[in-house]
Amino acid sequence: MNIYLDLFLTFAKVGVCTFGGGYAMLPILQREVVEKKGWATDGELTDYFAIGQCTPGIIAVNTATFIGHKHKGVLGGVLATLGVVFPSIVIITIIAAFLSNFAEYPLVRHALAGVNAAVVALIASSVLKLGKSTLKDVVCIVIFLAVVLLAFFAGLSPVLLIVAAGLAGYVVRELLKLELGGNEK
Repeated sequence: MNIYLDLFLTFAKVGVCTFGGGYAMLPILQREVVEKKGWATDGELTDYFAIGQCTPGIIAVNTATFIGHKHKGVLGGVLATLGVVFPSIVIITIIAAFLSNFAEYPLVRHALAGVNAAVVALIASSVLKLGKSTLKDVVCIVIFLAVVLLAFFAGLSPVLLIVAAGLAGYVVRELLKLELGGNEK
């Protein structure tokens, strides 16, 4: 199959299966882009998500753009981006036309509550998978725990937390290099 069409269709598949926002798409992205296509590693996907979180725009769109661009340049980034948003545009248009007529029905309210519960489970699953591939040493675990505590109790901006975590990781690694005589990577 043409790689550009494959990029568009793969991200359209991710886009159509994503309910609940960018975090909910993580397990689908991991399966499609990392496991099936090999377009990124777990570590790269984590990096793209982190960068996508602190750059303007929607995480799903930013991540698709990064992966498409990495794989096939500017055109790849554009097609991956179009692929991930296309299903949403179609679905939102259809829902907008009909939801106001059905939003108060108990069946619809209960179905949406079930979808929300599934989204939380998908996000938790993704966090566990990414944690296994990312939290490999004490420095990463300490930074992770600090960010979790600050996010829950201080209510700091995710952008601020990501930038601070990046700076902390850099500073600690540099200090370790100095302390160990340059042998720490």
